[in-house]
Amino acid sequence: MKASLEWIRRYVTLPETATVTDIVDAYTRIGLEVEAVHTVPPTDGPLLTGRVLTVEELTGFKKPIRFVTVDLGAGNGPDGSDEPRGIICGATNFVVGDVVVVAPPGTVLPGGFAIAARQTYGHVSDGMICSARELGIGSDHEGILVLDRDTETGADARDLLGADDTVIEFAITPDRGYALSIRGLARELAAAFDAPYTDPAAGRVRPAEPGPSVEIADPARCSRFVAVAVTGVDPAAPSPWPVRRRLLAAGIRAISLAVDVTNYLMLEYGQPLHAFDARRLSGGIVVRRANAGEKLRTLDGVDRVLSDDDVVVADASGAVSLAGVMGGESTEISGATTDVVIEAASWDPPSISRTVRRHRLPSEASRRFERAVDPAVAAVAAEAAAAMLIAGGGGTLGGRTDAGGVTEPAPVVLALSDPERLTGRPFGPGVAATRLAQVGCRVQARTGESGRAELVVTPPSWRPDLTRPADLVEEIARLEGYDTIAAVLPAAPAGTGLTGRQRRVRRVAADLASAGLTEVLSFPFMGERDLDALGIPGGDVRRQAARLVNPLDGDRPLMQTTLLPGLLNTALRNQSRGARDLALFEVGQVVQPRDNAPRPPELGVQHRPADADLTALLSAVPPQPRHVAAVLTGRWEHAGWWGPGRAADTTDIIELARRIGRACGAELSVRQAELPPWHPGRCAQLRLGDWPIGYAGELHPAVTERLGLPARSLALELNLDAFDEPAPPVPPAVSAFPPVHLDVALVVDDGVPASDVTDALAEGGGPTLEAVRLFDVYTGEQAGPGRKSLAFALLVRAGDRTLTAAEALAVRDAAVARAAERTGAVLRG
Repeated sequence: MKASLEWIRRYVTLPETATVTDIVDAYTRIGLEVEAVHTVPPTDGPLLTGRVLTVEELTGFKKPIRFVTVDLGAGNGPDGSDEPRGIICGATNFVVGDVVVVAPPGTVLPGGFAIAARQTYGHVSDGMICSARELGIGSDHEGILVLDRDTETGADARDLLGADDTVIEFAITPDRGYALSIRGLARELAAAFDAPYTDPAAGRVRPAEPGPSVEIADPARCSRFVAVAVTGVDPAAPSPWPVRRRLLAAGIRAISLAVDVTNYLMLEYGQPLHAFDARRLSGGIVVRRANAGEKLRTLDGVDRVLSDDDVVVADASGAVSLAGVMGGESTEISGATTDVVIEAASWDPPSISRTVRRHRLPSEASRRFERAVDPAVAAVAAEAAAAMLIAGGGGTLGGRTDAGGVTEPAPVVLALSDPERLTGRPFGPGVAATRLAQVGCRVQARTGESGRAELVVTPPSWRPDLTRPADLVEEIARLEGYDTIAAVLPAAPAGTGLTGRQRRVRRVAADLASAGLTEVLSFPFMGERDLDALGIPGGDVRRQAARLVNPLDGDRPLMQTTLLPGLLNTALRNQSRGARDLALFEVGQVVQPRDNAPRPPELGVQHRPADADLTALLSAVPPQPRHVAAVLTGRWEHAGWWGPGRAADTTDIIELARRIGRACGAELSVRQAELPPWHPGRCAQLRLGDWPIGYAGELHPAVTERLGLPARSLALELNLDAFDEPAPPVPPAVSAFPPVHLDVALVVDDGVPASDVTDALAEGGGPTLEAVRLFDVYTGEQAGPGRKSLAFALLVRAGDRTLTAAEALAVRDAAVARAAERTGAVLRG
C-alpha cells in the first residue's frame, strides 16, 4: 500500500524534529515492512497555476490540437507583463474557466525536460500545460491536470501538488489488515513515537433512519450491511483536488466524484465502499448466496458464472454485485447518475478469499476484506461518503439502513507476569496496559482467583487476530521494540550435539564416500510395479506398505519399505545418460506398517495434547528404521597403466556391507541366503550376532533384464538402526615388537561358512593372535568330495616382548584346535 505521509500526519502529532528516515525506521521497528519511499522529483524554475481564458480548436491535423490562452496572474505573462500566454496543447479534458498547471519558458520539468517558447502549428507556444505524469506526481497521461476552479491564479503550484510530500510504500502482511488504511498507519506511527493520535473514525453518526430496503439472507457471510441514499448529485461535478492528489499518491487514478469518494474513504478508513446507481436498482437489496450457474457481468465487462459458494448483493432483477470483490455493470455509476446508494458492509474473510481465487478477480476491496475489515466503521464510512458527495456535487442526504450488527470481541485475560515470562525481558509498571491501550484495547486490572495480578483486555473491533494472551504479549513486545529483547543463546551441551543415530549415519556416509561411492537422494515413494520388477512375492513383508491418500506420483502411491526401488531407478537414470560404471549409495528411512497398530487419536490445536494422547499418537505411528543401500554396476577397478581393471563382483558388495558394519563398530557375519531380488546362488545374509540385519549380493538376471540394468549388477541393503551405540573408541595398542607371520590351511565341509572358521581361529588364538585373514579357497580332488580348503594368514605378536618360534607356534596350534572343535576343521597336510 502507498500512503501519503502528509495524509498520515493529519491524525498523529509527531515531534517537529522527526524526519522521513526517523518515520521509516519507526515503522520498521514495530514490524511494518517499508518497501520503498517515493518523493516528488524536483522542478527547476517557476511552476504556476493558470486559468484558461480561451480555447481555439485547430483544424487540418490528424490529432486534436488546441491553441489555449491562459491567465497566469500579474507579472507572469510574456516578458513579465500581465498578459495571458498562448500555449499549444493536445489534451481535451479541460474547458474555459478551468485552472491548470503551467510551466513557463525557462522551467525544467522532472527528467531534464526544459520548457522554451517555440513556433508550432502556426502559433507561438509560450510554455506548457502539464499532466500529472509530466510533473512526476502520478502515471496518468490521458489528460492535463485540472485543479479546483476556486484555486488562486498565478500561485506557486508546488504547494498544491504536494512537492514536499513523501509517499511511503508498505508491504502489509495478511495478519495486519487494519494497516491497509491511513487510520491504521497513523495509529501505528503514534504508538511508535508515543505521540497523540486522533482517530478519523471517532465521533457519532446520526441515528439510523428508514433508507434503502436491505435484507441479509446469509448472516454467516455478511455480519453488517449499511446503505445510505443520496439524491440529486451533480454527475459532472469534479472531485476536489486534495482528494485527487491523495489518490494519485496512492497510485489510484481519479475517475468521477462518486468513485473517487469511495476510493478515498477506503484508503482513509480501510472500509471498502461501493456506489450503486439508485435508479438502476429494482426493488430492495438482498444479500444472499448466488444460485449455481447464475450470471453477473462485473465492472470489468466480463460475464461471470457464479457458484453457490459466492455471495452476491441482489435486487429484484438478480445479482448486481459480487460481494466484497467487484460491482456489477447493470448498476454502475455513469455520467448521468444523480441518485446514489452507498454500500458499506462486513464480509466473511474466508468466503471473500475463495471467491477471489475462484474467479481470479483480485481487487483493492477484496484485499482488505480477505484480511478482515473493522465492522464498527461501516456506518461512519458510509456517512462520510454521503457528506463528501453532497459537499462536492450537491444533492440531498437520504435515510440510512443499518442491517446486522457488530459483535464485541471476547475479552482476553493476561497475567501480568506473561510478557516478561514469554519475552525474557523485564517491563516497567504500566507498560503492558499502556501499549495495549495504544493498540486500541480496553484494559482493566484485577486480581485473579489464584491471587496473581491480571489484565482483562478487550481487543478493538479492528483486531480480530488478538484472541490469546500470547497475541497480546506480541503486541507489547512489538511496540516496545524487538531490538530491546536481548539475543541470549542457550549454552550448547558438550560434544557435537548429535545423537548416536546421527553420528552413526554420518560415519557410514563418510566411509562409503571415502570408498569411492556417490551418495544420492532418490524419490522416497514406490509402486506395486516397482516391487513386481524386483520379483518380490505377494506374501513378502516388503509389500505391506502404507498408502498415501494424495500421492505426488500416481504410479508410486506407497511409502517405501525398501530403498532398492528408488536407488535402482536412480542407477537406471544415470545409465541412460551414458554412465556405465556406477557406485551409488543412499541412507534413508523406510516405513513398516503394523497389522495391529492402534487408530491414532484426533487431536485439536487449541492446547498441548495430554501425555496419554501423545503416547497413543506415537504408538500408532509405524516404525521407520533408517536403512543404507548401495548399488554397483560395471567396473569396480578401472583399467590403466597399473593393470587391466576388473568388474565388480559379489565379493566387493559383501565387503562393502562388512565395511559398513565396521564403521558402526561391529563385525558382521555372512551366511548364504535366498531373497528376491538377489540371485539365489550369489546372495549373502549379513548378521549382527545371530540377528539378520540385511542382504548383499548379485541381482537376479531376470531383475536386471526387467529394469534394463547391466548384467551382474550388485546391491546391498542393511538396517542401520539394528546396530547398538558403540562404546567410546579406545586407541589401539601399538606394539613395538616384531610380528610373526604364519599360514595355515584347514579342510572343512562345504556347508561350513568361512566366517565361522575365522571366528574360531580368532577365539582360540587369544589376544596374541592380532589378525586372521582368509586369502584362498580351494575345492578339488585334494580337498576331497564335499570338502573345501581354506587358507588363512595369521599375524601373531605380543605387546611386551619378542615372541619365540615355539610361542608363535603354540598360538597357531591353539587357534587350529578351537577351529577343529567348533567347525570340524582338519589341518591340511
